[in-house]
Amino acid sequence: MSGNGPVADRERLQVLYPVDGTRLPDECELDYLSGYAGSRPVRVGNAASSQDQFDILGAIVDCVYQHTKSRDSLSERAWRIVVQAVEAALSCWQQPDHGIWESRGERLHFTFSKVMCWVAADRGARLAALRGERKRADRWWNAALDIHADVCAHAVREDGCFTQSYGGDELDASLLLLPLVRFLSADDPRVRATVLKIADELGDGAFVYRYRTSAGVDGINAEPEGSFTVCSFWLVSALVEIGELERARTNCEKLIGSASSLGLYGEELDPSTARHLGNFPQAFTHLSLINAVLHVIEADQQAAATTVGHAGSPTWWNAAGTDDRPNTA
Repeated sequence: MSGNGPVADRERLQVLYPVDGTRLPDECELDYLSGYAGSRPVRVGNAASSQDQFDILGAIVDCVYQHTKSRDSLSERAWRIVVQAVEAALSCWQQPDHGIWESRGERLHFTFSKVMCWVAADRGARLAALRGERKRADRWWNAALDIHADVCAHAVREDGCFTQSYGGDELDASLLLLPLVRFLSADDPRVRATVLKIADELGDGAFVYRYRTSAGVDGINAEPEGSFTVCSFWLVSALVEIGELERARTNCEKLIGSASSLGLYGEELDPSTARHLGNFPQAFTHLSLINAVLHVIEADQQAAATTVGHAGSPTWWNAAGTDDRPNTA
């Protein structure tokens, strides 16, 4: 994190860095340039580099967690990163931030940011248990339980859907990740309601928007934007999770058919023309594409009773699975 958040300077992570690891220059607009196809404003720098975005802490810890599962090992260097990220998450999760979408409006208690702080504590506790650090594992596990309970108490509206932020009514496509990060099981009524409501209200067929820009929460004067392709692929994965395999497959095929002539995707897609907009190509989008396709393939395999087992030796990881702590979800 960065900006003026509650985390000490040495623990702060910028949202993005130049290739030399320094700080980006201050953002400024080049008003004498019209931009691609008139897509003003043209900016140099990125104001998001000074924002607080707490969700990145959970992403970091989950990356180490997933790598540990696949490699049956956890290096001391990686463990130090985990400790720093989890402690930062525990110190800031009750604070508002700018959220995953780099809102230029006021800081809010974004639900997804809280969920990813839960991910940091949950995965961190599991890794601590693997290392035999029981005291630390217990402390992080209890923190995960507190975060989980807080989110469920303050981020669910009357119809059972999770909301973009505490006390609000708006939907947010980042909440499609709730079943993917195992915040709640896919058969939880709140998860199903949230996924289907996002599909219906933020979706244009297979194409999904991040949120309703007309709500004005992002500080950019309700400027229209294209559908966000990473969100469209998240919906495919989430639909598979809740058992809507046919709808997921249909959406996935539509999205794959909308790839560029090089088979690549931009940050956004115009649903009416399938024109790619924004950053091109975008790595985030392609990661969600891979995950979505794997979700569909694995669901088809399970339906055909031909599921392929996990590769690699499971011994070290399975030994850690004997921990008697219940799931925080």
